[in-house]
Amino acid sequence: MTRLATSFLHELSWRGQLHQATAQDALEKHLASPGRVAYCGFDPTKDSLTIGHLLPTMLLRRWQDAGHKPVVLIGGGTGLIGDPSGKDAERTLLSRDQIEANVAGQRRIFERLIDMDPGRPNAAVIVNNADWLTGLGFIEVLRDVGKHFSVNAMIQRDSVRDRLNSREQGISYTEFSYMLLQAYDYLHLHRTMGCSVQMAGSDQYGNIVSGIDLIHRTLGSETEAYGVTTPLLLRSDGKKIGKTEKGAVWLSDDRTSPYALYQYFLNTEDADVISFLKWFTLREEDEIASIEQEHLKAPERRQAQRELARDITHLVHGADEVAKAEAASAALFSGDVRSLSEGLLREVFADVPHTDHARTQLEGQGLPLVELLPHTSLASSKREARQFLEAGAVQVNGEKVAVDQRLTQAQLLHGHTILLKRGKKQWHATRWQ
Repeated sequence: MTRLATSFLHELSWRGQLHQATAQDALEKHLASPGRVAYCGFDPTKDSLTIGHLLPTMLLRRWQDAGHKPVVLIGGGTGLIGDPSGKDAERTLLSRDQIEANVAGQRRIFERLIDMDPGRPNAAVIVNNADWLTGLGFIEVLRDVGKHFSVNAMIQRDSVRDRLNSREQGISYTEFSYMLLQAYDYLHLHRTMGCSVQMAGSDQYGNIVSGIDLIHRTLGSETEAYGVTTPLLLRSDGKKIGKTEKGAVWLSDDRTSPYALYQYFLNTEDADVISFLKWFTLREEDEIASIEQEHLKAPERRQAQRELARDITHLVHGADEVAKAEAASAALFSGDVRSLSEGLLREVFADVPHTDHARTQLEGQGLPLVELLPHTSLASSKREARQFLEAGAVQVNGEKVAVDQRLTQAQLLHGHTILLKRGKKQWHATRWQ
């Protein structure tokens, strides 16, 4: 077996991303030749992608780095129906305009994450299954696709059986038919692009097998078609990756800022950080092993977390945003918030508690800080505010202040904000108009 043959599957294996592979021995031989084509499908339910979508995207990236050609399939056609997998209720149908907008939004993200330079022999491509599914006639689907599917087998799928057992929800014929369309996608890409591998999460294994079976029934049992799945990847506490109290972590800067993305991974738990480096970055096995050794020696330095946050932010948003995020983190650590640009200041403190105040209070001798603090999240009363000030626990714009500190217009950052801090981590933004 050549190095190329083993590189991709070995890569997934040591990274903990290989769950199943159909006919693995035959697949390894198949991969001995470069330029094989694989695809992974994505539902355009939103105009962006989450951290959870980064995992299958990295499969395609690793496939390309192994010398093969990746295909991103955005389900503009199947998205009009919705995949029932993992859902305990019928999806809300999206309009064609919504789907088209979502496809366009996701396309922009994929173009950043995977090399689509047409000058590269194995350049990635993006396809939309609406281009072929919406032109199919109903009779054509029943005759050429439906005849190869056993209803007996279809109702045994977990995604179908669970819904059939629910008297309240059930499953519509529309969602029941989803697996036929996904299988047809594989057949179509095999015919038109020579695609021989489908990759997806472990919950899609049944749909992948259906596609392989359709190819064999249509084109002959000797036709090479394979499937690769990844395990359901969770944090060490069993929670989904990319889920926070405030919602999902997104890959577009209009939903999750580059700084927020950086901070999310910077705050990764020690128990997860090495796994995340394997799953989400392009670092080699020996590099990660070295980082792990240093992390075990001095976990308090959080060097592994910094490497993780830096790599992912660079992958998703580029080097400039990494520099901004690191500058912001350094400013917060040192207290030098005055060095932050207006945009970065707004981004960094977007989620901290804030209050609005009349700018006129800062005129003349200014406003005593002890009077302001009870109107913020940092103190419940004037008495408590005075106690914090006397203890030296309060900072204004990153600098410790005296008990009799007054706030004036001179302390406004970018003409409208004064940042207050109590202790090591409790921030409050006051905005003055």
